[in-house]
Amino acid sequence: MTPNPFAGDNTRTQRREAAARWMLRIGSYLVVVLTVAIFLFITIKGLPHAVKPGFLTELTSTLHVIETKTGEFIQTGPAEADTIKKQLGEAFVGEKTISYSGGGILGPIVGTALLVLVSVSVALFLGVCCAIYLSEYAKKGKFLEMVRLAILNLAGVPSVVFGLFGLGAFVLTAPVLTDAPADRAVFVIPLGFTNLSFQGWDTCVLSGGFTLAFVILPVIITASEQCLQAVPQGFRETSMALGATRWQTIWRSVLPFATPGILTSTILGIARAAGETAPIMFTAALAFKDKLPWQKDLPPLPADAGMLAQWEQSVQRFLGIFTESVQALPYHIYTLAAKIPQNEYSEQAQYGSVFVFLVLVASLAASSIWLRVHLRKKYKW
Repeated sequence: MTPNPFAGDNTRTQRREAAARWMLRIGSYLVVVLTVAIFLFITIKGLPHAVKPGFLTELTSTLHVIETKTGEFIQTGPAEADTIKKQLGEAFVGEKTISYSGGGILGPIVGTALLVLVSVSVALFLGVCCAIYLSEYAKKGKFLEMVRLAILNLAGVPSVVFGLFGLGAFVLTAPVLTDAPADRAVFVIPLGFTNLSFQGWDTCVLSGGFTLAFVILPVIITASEQCLQAVPQGFRETSMALGATRWQTIWRSVLPFATPGILTSTILGIARAAGETAPIMFTAALAFKDKLPWQKDLPPLPADAGMLAQWEQSVQRFLGIFTESVQALPYHIYTLAAKIPQNEYSEQAQYGSVFVFLVLVASLAASSIWLRVHLRKKYKW
């Protein structure tokens, strides 16, 4: 008689089972403990600086530290430094300036939000379109497997390579409509009323956003395709049996039920796009900027300017948001961390920025999770 391999006595198999269970449990607890430890360390170091007045509402500036005869160190901005030195008179001993460590981080927060908005919008549109084609229209075969393999390989490309790709494709070569093509244009196509010039978008939010979109595209395509394939085949067959076309079936009976899973991939995309530094170094980010993207200087309108002229300037100012270089939190943190030598003032600004960055990413992810849970309750089978 063959012994039962699944018998519940105290055998070597049972001890191995217990050892495997404890090994997996310890590994899981270790990940949680390390995550909590990192978050606590950043909170302890960064929260006191992040809650200082003006840290979230002011633009980045140079920090001036003024030393007095009494040994006091006064921290102030460039605008108030001269006034304080005059007021101190003979009590003034010395002054030290620390770049990028004064003011607040409103500019990097706004820049990060704009880059994430553009990149996720572009990646979601392209990613979902690609996933629908691969899942619903493409014929199974070697070509389809090659396409999927290429998408997976794209996920393993280093981010600095995406940055160089964005520099060549969007900063230097992307097409623009213009009446006066630049000398550096690769080639120009006359359209009659204007020209289509392949001269690039320069370093701006659009260039950075499109580059980041290609960074997160493999994650969104792969996750969206799996979510579409998870929708029961019976939904498609029932819809088409009632006379719906293929597209009507996808739009009405497949996409709504796959949306919660697609949002999950969006969460991963947001976290990846917000945290990347290398791609935006070449395409969008500046270490310092004294204005927000919508505060671009435009020539003043004449006093008798009509509604149409004011409307055109408003549109020009809105579009200027996406054609300006911006600060971004990851690049701002990199700039502060790369300062040599380090000092206590740049360290405070660095940890304060990291804390705000973590809270910002967690808030975006929490919003997407709430939306996913809400949609799952609405579309469930």
